[in-house]
Amino acid sequence: MLVSEMLSAGLVNCNLASSCKEELFEEMVQMFVREGLVPDRRAAVAALMEREAKMSTGISEGIALPHGKLEGIKDAIVAIGISKEGIEYDALDGELVQLVVMILCEKTRPALHVELLSEVSRLLSIPDFKERLLAAKDAEEVIEVIRSEE
Repeated sequence: MLVSEMLSAGLVNCNLASSCKEELFEEMVQMFVREGLVPDRRAAVAALMEREAKMSTGISEGIALPHGKLEGIKDAIVAIGISKEGIEYDALDGELVQLVVMILCEKTRPALHVELLSEVSRLLSIPDFKERLLAAKDAEEVIEVIRSEE
């Protein structure tokens, strides 16, 4: 599974406007809606908030990996967001979040959900990968950084 093949310029935002987690979920889910990938914006945000209620997906070092399971989508979808200022996220390390990788998977595909989370985690563990994404000037460059490591 190649994350770069799941992305398009419409699913990458290098200039997030959100200042908190709730705004962020709305802003990023709107990318899925605009691309025709999510039929019900409210259900998508609710799925992300439901998962978030269990434990913060702000994993550390300015990275958040919000994810959820949703009916009515095709397999799995991914969006990437970058915030220059940082987002108040209630991250596990208490730091602001700058890099967000949002994942929604079809509710009936739990193995795919785990596989995609694993691949994103692998990418994020590559030295300097996060810094290269944060330095990207536009969506195409973000996708190219990811493609270069897959």
